[in-house]
Amino acid sequence: MNLSKWLMILALLGSTSQIWAQNISTRSAEFQIDLKNNRNGDVPIITWEDPIPEINFSQDGRFTMKLKVVGNSPITAVSIDIIDTETGESKGMQKLIPEAGSEYNYSLSKGMYLLEGSLKVQVTAENGAGIKTTSSKKVYVGEEAIANVSRLDRTDYALLFATDEYEYWNDLVNPIFDSRTIAEILRKDYRFEVEIVENASQTEVLSKIREYAQRSYKPMDQLFIFFAGHGSFDQTFGEGFVVTRESLLNDEGKTSYLSHNRLRSIINNIPSEHIFLGMDVCFGGTFDEALASARGADNEIYREQAQSEFITRKLLSKTRAYLTSGGKTYVSDGIPGEHSPFAKKFIEALNSKGGNDGILTLPELFTYVEKLKIQPRMGAFGDNAPNSDFLFIVK
Repeated sequence: MNLSKWLMILALLGSTSQIWAQNISTRSAEFQIDLKNNRNGDVPIITWEDPIPEINFSQDGRFTMKLKVVGNSPITAVSIDIIDTETGESKGMQKLIPEAGSEYNYSLSKGMYLLEGSLKVQVTAENGAGIKTTSSKKVYVGEEAIANVSRLDRTDYALLFATDEYEYWNDLVNPIFDSRTIAEILRKDYRFEVEIVENASQTEVLSKIREYAQRSYKPMDQLFIFFAGHGSFDQTFGEGFVVTRESLLNDEGKTSYLSHNRLRSIINNIPSEHIFLGMDVCFGGTFDEALASARGADNEIYREQAQSEFITRKLLSKTRAYLTSGGKTYVSDGIPGEHSPFAKKFIEALNSKGGNDGILTLPELFTYVEKLKIQPRMGAFGDNAPNSDFLFIVK
């Protein structure tokens, strides 16, 4: 039901009091509508351009906001209020008056310094009809506040694709066994929410990834994606592929395969800030676009005395990392019931529980697999940020 019809129904009911309603266009706003003074006024619409997430973090207190306020009636004022979410106390308010010519389409771009703590930056727009719209973003400021939320307000997810049975390729013996073992450790020791997709077609793989791409993630949530099964590389195309259940053995166009190019793009676009891709497939290392010409350097690890500070600093940077069981080469499926060589070392790393601090980082994980006869490959892709990491945290 659109807003005009909603207002008309309220008017017919004879309402003359102030009415508060949840935002109709964005979930973080509220409307204060005075039908006594104006029955036909429209609602100002606040659209955030920066930041986009509902929850945000700032170690040093710097916060930049950029938004637009649009309405059919002139915008008379835009107020910014900084509120302590624990006490409800206002920490400062500023009222801005749009200049002539910008009353119908007001742009606000502002940088500020915030005091340490858990805060809400609240923006209220009012038009000449007396209708107000309020929209807000939550900001955790300072290392202590961020560390607290990193422990309490985050979830780790794992999505594992494992294929043993193929319609045209030879069947394998360990991918499902490997994936189920990894999944159990992630559930039991690291409290991941885990899903395994077994013997999937290309359509089923893409449908499941789409499902995860449509989810909402909190800023410090992590997503681990794992592929185990056949892989292929086409020298003419210069590209690697994941072989799915129905992939043809001789497919010159590779349309029945899932290309690394496509996989890299769709995984990068999943709205989780922290994604780690593991691939125990032949030619998995060709997931790296630069494999044929150059090798990328791994990010250096750094540690803080406090575990919470270490977790916080690592999870403030966007992660797009991968680890594959080999480079541009075939890799072994292993002995039945003994795990593949790569999976065996990966499982050993998870069982180490990260040592004394209870945190297994990607550089630490790599030390378990790097001595395998077929050299695994680790790197970054997409929008990965410097100093990012993916953390397996014992819980």
